[in-house]
Amino acid sequence: MNAAGLGQPVRRVEDLRLIRGHGRYTDDIATLEGAAYLCVVRSPHAAARIVSIDVTEARQADGVIAILTPDDLRQEAFQPFPTRVKRVRADGTPNLATDYYPLALGAVRHVGEAVVAVIAETMNQARDAAELVQIEYDATDAIVDMAGAVEPEAPRVWEHHPDNVCFELRAGDRTHAEALFACAAHVVTQRFVISRVGTNSLEPRAALGSYDPRTGRYTLYAGLQSPHMIRQELATILGIPVHQLRVVAPDVGGAFGMKGSLHPELVLVLWAAKLTGRAVRHTADRSEGFLSDHQARDNVSDVALALDAEGRFLALRVDTIANLGAFVASNGLHAPTNNIGGLAGVYTTEAFDVRVRGVFTNTVPTCPFRGAGRPEASYCIEMIVNKAARVLGLDSAELRRRNMIAPSAMPYATPLVFTYDSGEFEAVMDKCLSAADWAGFEARRRDAAARNRLRGIGIATVIEIAGGPPDRPFEEYAEIRFDASGGMTILAGSHSQGQGHATAYHQMAAELLGMTGDEVAVVFGDTDLVAHGRGTFGSRTMMAVGTSFVRASEKIIAKGRRIAAHLMDAPEEAIGFIDGSFVVSGTNRGMSLREVAKAAFVPRLMPPDMEIGLQAAANVALEKSTFPNACHICEVEIDMETGERGLVAYHVVDDVGTVVNPLMLKGQIHGGVAQGAGQILDELIVYDGQGQVLTGSFMDYGMPRATDLPPIHVLSHPVPTTTNPLGVKGAGEAGTVGALPAVMSAFMDALAPLGIEELDMPASPFKLWQVIDNARRAAGADASAVVPV
Repeated sequence: MNAAGLGQPVRRVEDLRLIRGHGRYTDDIATLEGAAYLCVVRSPHAAARIVSIDVTEARQADGVIAILTPDDLRQEAFQPFPTRVKRVRADGTPNLATDYYPLALGAVRHVGEAVVAVIAETMNQARDAAELVQIEYDATDAIVDMAGAVEPEAPRVWEHHPDNVCFELRAGDRTHAEALFACAAHVVTQRFVISRVGTNSLEPRAALGSYDPRTGRYTLYAGLQSPHMIRQELATILGIPVHQLRVVAPDVGGAFGMKGSLHPELVLVLWAAKLTGRAVRHTADRSEGFLSDHQARDNVSDVALALDAEGRFLALRVDTIANLGAFVASNGLHAPTNNIGGLAGVYTTEAFDVRVRGVFTNTVPTCPFRGAGRPEASYCIEMIVNKAARVLGLDSAELRRRNMIAPSAMPYATPLVFTYDSGEFEAVMDKCLSAADWAGFEARRRDAAARNRLRGIGIATVIEIAGGPPDRPFEEYAEIRFDASGGMTILAGSHSQGQGHATAYHQMAAELLGMTGDEVAVVFGDTDLVAHGRGTFGSRTMMAVGTSFVRASEKIIAKGRRIAAHLMDAPEEAIGFIDGSFVVSGTNRGMSLREVAKAAFVPRLMPPDMEIGLQAAANVALEKSTFPNACHICEVEIDMETGERGLVAYHVVDDVGTVVNPLMLKGQIHGGVAQGAGQILDELIVYDGQGQVLTGSFMDYGMPRATDLPPIHVLSHPVPTTTNPLGVKGAGEAGTVGALPAVMSAFMDALAPLGIEELDMPASPFKLWQVIDNARRAAGADASAVVPV
């Protein structure tokens, strides 16, 4: 086994550079001389008509180079922002589209919408001039509440649309589900509200654009998840051939889905660069991000589970309203719809009746966020299963056990979209139950009660799709290129935002080609250097890039074998490839791959009629997605008198297929759990009734801190998939998918002795104190009467 190969706990090759401050993020790029600064004038209203714009005084301000207004935009032939996912309305017509442009045209539809762009010599000069822009608005009624947005009398976000419903998606078998509900011994129902959150990536959104009038070519530097995809979309907006735009994504300090979307500033810096003849940069500050970064989650679901007398799941009904915000973002229709198959969970439920309605409101557009609909789906099924266990008086693990899909049933076609290729769900759960000492929990609950604290335990057995939608192939580009010194460069279409891709690529190079350490360089994120790419999203990189890397490696070995046979004067069929070397069978003669690569650049050493050099590329389409699954168990404690709360234990057992790197896997799970737990504990974007953002800074928006999290114990139970040559299933979003239901279930278990059955996220100390106080008042008793001791 190669010490640096697959499955080894290799430390990340990126980390020394980054922790020493040698990262190169968009705002660090200073190679473009004379870059000007762009400041956006944003709407203070959630809904208003633009009456007039006066930039006379602003144009005369110190340092101002140019000002872009909606009138200027009308003079251009720009196309509106495209959308990647299409849906239909209830009547079968296409989903309602929105005219999403880099500046507002005629009206504004959310607080923070871009109206005017000011370009100046310095950022402070741009900001000062922006304050001199005079805009007269005629405010109109706003709608912020997504449930209220579907009402006939609700104000219209888009006045030319008949209502605020963008699309309606139905899935499952409604008739069959209704019949099963009618004969069910038990029906458990509840409404689940999943809060709106911000991405809050460590690196804010930033963009730097330039234009070369000699070639008519644009260059954009920006922290992006999908440089090639964004290039295609920006070229369409600008009305230029794709080759006239280069997109470079340098180091990216966190993305999580938000940086996979088009934002107005990406167009504005390119437009401004062409008009001014200067490079133009924009970097959002944190407050600007709260007003303009695409946000996430934000839906409400009415869920009903039908069970027979023995607790077997018969049918699940889910009716969801998803808040899209004011515009359909690039991937805005993905999160509410593409992952509803996750509602099937790991269970043998017979029928489903699912409806999802996407609605417009006067809020910032929403986009995928780590998990992209999978945490929401898992939350609905896992929370209703836990409630059913309480209603039936069953242990929640035992209720799951009665309904789990058996390994012998694989591949298993659920009645809701997905077909699982592999998994040992009960074994995963049992391993987690043991690690978390599930059987000993009641003693810990009694100990907490003696300290006047409520202790709860929550479990979630979750599954998600990884790779791509199940209805179409997904692919990624990988190229292996040797130079004349024998050094190797890997070019990948998938771009890292902190996941450790370069480390994984190094491990693949070591495992498949025997190339290690300084022999290997990695390139990604530059559309001029990498021929093709889809990008990083959906926990797909190790599946997609990994498969193409395997195919490219096979091509390298095949050509290298011919060269080695020629150099060692041996039959090609006698040449084997072992641990990075070509060897002649039955002899001690051999050549390393690096030696062969060097020879490949010397024409006189090459076989006749063979192309000089050694390189290979592959862009393989995978036909099947994979289904990572896990069991999460969380324990919490709540102070009865103050509502102060904390996570006191957390265990995860994950099946992500072949584990490429155990250290990086644990890091991914830890980060995902932190984001999921953060949403349950504190995170919440709040709008008032007029659409004003009340959580405009970290003074108001709670983020998880290190002190909020206990040690997170991560164990693996890998069941390799056969759908790709590495057997990997995807791990990037797994932690978040399980954390939402596990953490909230723990709080609900803690509150159950008080008769509390509902609690919306976030579970803040004040909210917990309120529900505990209300329960005590309703019971007319003190803690000793309602808390087990």
